Amino acid sequence: MNDGAARIAALGDVWRDDVAAATDWLRARGFAGRVGLILGSGLGAFAETLPGARAVPYAQIPGFRTTSVAEHKGRLVAGEAAGVPVIVMQGRLHPYEGLPGAVSLLPTAVLAGLGVDSAVVTNAAGGLNRFYVPGDLMVIREQLDLHLRDPLRGLLREDPGNGPDGRRPPGAGGPYDVRLARLLVETGAEIGVPLHTGTYASMSGPAYETRAEIGMLRRIGGDAVGMSTAAETMLLARLGLAVVGLSCITNPAREVGQPELSHQDVVEVGNRVRARLERLLLAFLPRLADIGAGS
Repeated sequence: MNDGAARIAALGDVWRDDVAAATDWLRARGFAGRVGLILGSGLGAFAETLPGARAVPYAQIPGFRTTSVAEHKGRLVAGEAAGVPVIVMQGRLHPYEGLPGAVSLLPTAVLAGLGVDSAVVTNAAGGLNRFYVPGDLMVIREQLDLHLRDPLRGLLREDPGNGPDGRRPPGAGGPYDVRLARLLVETGAEIGVPLHTGTYASMSGPAYETRAEIGMLRRIGGDAVGMSTAAETMLLARLGLAVVGLSCITNPAREVGQPELSHQDVVEVGNRVRARLERLLLAFLPRLADIGAGS
């Protein structure tokens, strides 16, 4: 397991002490794991399946904010999945909730501080690719961060290998681990869960995309679009975790405009894929734990 203390030391002054305090509080209560999972809208039910799990609401963890989005329970859960010790964020905070990065990304930083080797980051997303239909799953190959501001500005210390404020230097590789993405696709094929691979576009939200935005996103190479994930993944990768991303396609987004959509529609599709996602994760996590980060 990697050194969570070294990761905390790599954080900027603005939140290092807050991350350390939350991490220490959770360690004292037995929270530890090899793999971290972040569960998006409608996908949180996986955390309910873990045998011997212990859970704590975000509101009880020092420095954490409670979630305000429906179907994001706002709990940190520790347990075992297919024999692998995991720590699960059952729900996430979003930039559109009006929170600064040092607050919205605090749970993600704590995952890294707790010493997990790797992370699976999931989300609900609109399908930009014409071949995607609701209920499809997409392994994230790369991402388009369209928040128009470096989400890690000021959150990481400078070091010679990376740019100021933790920004990746020109030419650096993307945040998603190619080995893990390939392994996830292979796992899906072996157990009969088909998976796309594509590019995830992350926008600020909370409104769903306009017709013009849908057209723009498709033309610049987006296969799916959502309102999360990009900043979390960048942070985890910068702190040395191996990251794999998975999008649940909840609705088609056509260039002429997507159908009328509500958050409940998103949640209902998440519920439909629940069994398939659970089967995929239970098959994948032991393989992921065997690889670990940096091996």
